[in-house]
Amino acid sequence: MSKAKKILDQAAGLRNLSRSKPVKVIAVSAGKGGVGKSNVSVNLAVALAKKNKNVLLLDADLGLANIDIMLGLHTKYNLSHVVQGLCHLSDIMLQDASGIRVIPAASGTEHMTQLSPAEHAGIIDSFNELTDDVDYMIIDTAAGISDTVLSFARSSQEIIVVVCDEPTSLTDAYALIKVMSKRYNWSHFHVLANMVRSTREGRELFNKLYRVAEQFLDVRLDYLGAIPFDERVHEAVKKQKPVLVAYPDSHAAKALLQLAETVEDWPLKQSLGGNTSFFLERLVAGEH
Repeated sequence: MSKAKKILDQAAGLRNLSRSKPVKVIAVSAGKGGVGKSNVSVNLAVALAKKNKNVLLLDADLGLANIDIMLGLHTKYNLSHVVQGLCHLSDIMLQDASGIRVIPAASGTEHMTQLSPAEHAGIIDSFNELTDDVDYMIIDTAAGISDTVLSFARSSQEIIVVVCDEPTSLTDAYALIKVMSKRYNWSHFHVLANMVRSTREGRELFNKLYRVAEQFLDVRLDYLGAIPFDERVHEAVKKQKPVLVAYPDSHAAKALLQLAETVEDWPLKQSLGGNTSFFLERLVAGEH
């Protein structure tokens, strides 16, 4: 038995694990960069932590990671070192002051964007360690429709697609939805409008995407709401703090708290397995 096959079998074996309250796995994705996707991921994680949820934030942008920088965290190791077998996942896990746990990826490491099946399996296997009390796993994927993005997106239970008021944002978001639908039969997406100038603008962005998807794809798009354009978000980034922490009374922070309330109300998909085994099983399936 090959090493990759052995690791995959070990990961798939996690389906036998159970816990009283399964983890909710949510991927935050976007068709293109520059739409504020990572800011949404970070602040959604913080907002859920404020609700006394145990949150794990995975930076799944394997080549251009920035979550640790956005949070002002420093680490000697990251996922690239786990792939190389130099350390364990627990060695690279960071904890933010707000209580969220962060798994940092590597930045500027081209090899991480071209992992072999065995290396992908190694990352999967390392999640064996994450069977403790995690309520939410937020996956901040890279932008676009690369195989890595699609692999992490389809490993989730729910997908949030972030869009903004740029034509390329909508066309690229449609491309992401189309590929997930055609290749993996994924039929349900949550659309979040970010950096909008008004609630009307957010709804119009969604409607444009909805009309095209309804005409050409067999998918369901739900409108998740809108995060207003807010200079405080940019100022918080410069401070390397989530806007919910740096400026909790800002318009963006209030909208992000509302987003967390909406996410918290999503029904748990009980049929999808317990703890992180669901995340693992979906990633394992993607390797075949």
